[in-house]
Amino acid sequence: MNSKILKILEFEQITNRLSSLAITAPAKEKAANLKPKTDFDKVEKSLKQTLALANLLRIKGQLPLTDFKDVKPSTKRLSVKANLNAQEFGNILLILSLASEINGFLEDLDEDIDLSAIDEILDKLVVPDTLFNQLKKSVDFDGEVLDSASSALARIRHDIKSNEEEIKNKMDSYTKGNSSKYLSEQIVTIRDDRYVIPVKQEYRGKFGGVVHDQSASGQTLFVEPEAVLNLNNRQQNLMAQERQEIHNILKHLSSMAREDIENLNEIAFSLSELDFLQAKAKLAKEMKATEPSLNHDNSLYLRKARHPLIDPEKVVPNDIYLGEEFDTMLITGPNTGGKTITLKTAGLIQLMAQSGLFIPAEENSKVGVFKQVYADIGDEQSIEQSLSTFSSHINDIIAIMKNVNDQTLVLIDEIGAGTDPEEGASLAISILDFLRKKDAKIMVTTHYPELKLYGYNRERTTNASMEFDLKTLSPTYRLQIGIPGHSNAFAIARRLGMREDVVKNAQKLMKDEDSDINNMIERLNEQTKAATSARSRLETSLDRSQKLEKKLQDALDWYNQRVQKQLDFAQERANEIVAKRRKKADQIIERLENERKNGVQIKENKIIDAKGELNSLERQAQNLAHNKVLQREKRRHNVSVGDKVKVLSYGQTGTITKKLSDHEYEVQMGIMKVKVSDRDVEKIDAPKKQAPQVRATSALRRSNARSELDLRGQRYDEAMTNLDRYFDSVLLAGLDIVTIIHGIGTGAIRTGVWQYLRSNRHVKSFNYAPANQGGNGATIVQLK
Repeated sequence: MNSKILKILEFEQITNRLSSLAITAPAKEKAANLKPKTDFDKVEKSLKQTLALANLLRIKGQLPLTDFKDVKPSTKRLSVKANLNAQEFGNILLILSLASEINGFLEDLDEDIDLSAIDEILDKLVVPDTLFNQLKKSVDFDGEVLDSASSALARIRHDIKSNEEEIKNKMDSYTKGNSSKYLSEQIVTIRDDRYVIPVKQEYRGKFGGVVHDQSASGQTLFVEPEAVLNLNNRQQNLMAQERQEIHNILKHLSSMAREDIENLNEIAFSLSELDFLQAKAKLAKEMKATEPSLNHDNSLYLRKARHPLIDPEKVVPNDIYLGEEFDTMLITGPNTGGKTITLKTAGLIQLMAQSGLFIPAEENSKVGVFKQVYADIGDEQSIEQSLSTFSSHINDIIAIMKNVNDQTLVLIDEIGAGTDPEEGASLAISILDFLRKKDAKIMVTTHYPELKLYGYNRERTTNASMEFDLKTLSPTYRLQIGIPGHSNAFAIARRLGMREDVVKNAQKLMKDEDSDINNMIERLNEQTKAATSARSRLETSLDRSQKLEKKLQDALDWYNQRVQKQLDFAQERANEIVAKRRKKADQIIERLENERKNGVQIKENKIIDAKGELNSLERQAQNLAHNKVLQREKRRHNVSVGDKVKVLSYGQTGTITKKLSDHEYEVQMGIMKVKVSDRDVEKIDAPKKQAPQVRATSALRRSNARSELDLRGQRYDEAMTNLDRYFDSVLLAGLDIVTIIHGIGTGAIRTGVWQYLRSNRHVKSFNYAPANQGGNGATIVQLK
């Protein structure tokens, strides 16, 4: 990408802002030097990496990063067998600590966050545990060697501290005792790494020892008393031992780090890469930017695009599109109306996208990947400089024409300006024809009316303009694609109070074709405003319809789940009843046969009782057989192509025309065909046998299930029977939470209720009600 376009579109302001959001020095440097890429795959990868960090920033927050020094000088020294100093190891410890913290930060990450785009970076954050653990024992982040680095160092430092304490105690006896009168100041200081006291010149012989220094006036001598000579000598010896031990420790650490040179470089690089990508994510958040989608045909569709360097409170968003219906856009309109900013917005957003940055536009915006973006955009010059302005303008366009192709985006501000209008317009048309033959994507601004006709006469070319508000006599900065701009001179003159006869006379002097063009433009403006207003209303209606459709679909899904729950329970309950009745019938028959075999004469009343029980079981079985819920379930599963059915979710009847799968059918309802589940249809019998259809909601109403059951005042057996029946109705109704009021009393019913709840597999949990809802006299039950 040519460097001139970066300067013209002020891309450096974007990179400077990005650099300020980075934490580490390498990431700041990389951000400051960021350039747009021209390879499609690299741009796509870069945007996916930004997306991964944007999602991570949004859900988990910032990575645990802090600034560190470049590790390459240290690893380079290690590679040539040199030893590192403590400060360098402190930096390496910091780098390894950051890598370890980031690994921990990402451990419990939500699976919904896709980090596959940065897997290559994360895979390099492999911390060498042996080196890391040794560094933690040996140094701190500031490069201080710790006592725990070795037992010898710990012992030496202990001796140094003890000896130093003894020296200070001895010196304190000089500064605070009777000898203090011989001192110029009651302090202890250091000269030549040895402890000394400031003695007055006339008392130099009082303490013996060695004179290490004297004051500028010569009146004070810095004396090391003879009594502390040996202690100071020992201190110097211990400090030499300390330095030697530290040297040995650093030599050992250097030997260990030398085995992990490549790993250290990779970790440092990965940390700075993550910091760089996180800066991109932070910039996207600050700008409220979105991820653009890439296309191979180099078309642009920027939704509500905003120039990133204009105050967000003042910038006017615009839809900018190019490359699908047309490849060339001619923008006309008044000065200071926003034409140049529109060019810069399109160009700068394109550069940002090709740099892997999110763009200040609404979601679902599209950009291409151009090999080059060229621009000739400059501030207007004075009349005296018009010749140089035109020359510079033409030189820039000549340079563009030499390199333009179908992989190029060309942005030209005021094409052909700075010379005779007629010649300038002709030259502009010729330049545009040349650029269009090269299949470039082109956006230009112009004042020439001839180019308005050009936008209508050339294929894949369109006019555009910046809207102007005649009421306020000011630009709105809104881009109108498809409509050329026109002069508002007459309207403005009228608004400012110009005499009407003068304005009308001026209008008569205009060429007929110019007048026709302006009238056409005015009509187009009116039609466009009406179409934009209608589109806005339709989009609002569509949005409401889509939200309503989602709510209805959610309600239908909930309804179907409830119905299925009721049916499953009904089938389960029916099976339980059949099993119990069959067992009871078998017991009656077995009892009668045993009595007959044993020669017991069966009394008539027993036979009557047995027949009564069998008849009762038969009636219950018949009632079960006629259970409408189960019948409906049976009708659902016994449908086939050609059957008349009722589609429950629509409340309409139709005919099954095709079986799509084991549980899905195509149903013709009038002129409409719909795909439905077998759970959503009921087979309709022949007309003469038709009976009113009973839906699960009717069954739910018939169950008359309440969310509360009161057992107070009932006998135990009666209460348990009523409890069992109540749970049947509750489960059929699909209730989730119910309250059983059993009172306190003797506690028998309460105990029975809790035993029943423990044994009921449909109960999820239960406990006493809150004090304000009955306390120990009521139990709240949550069902599965």
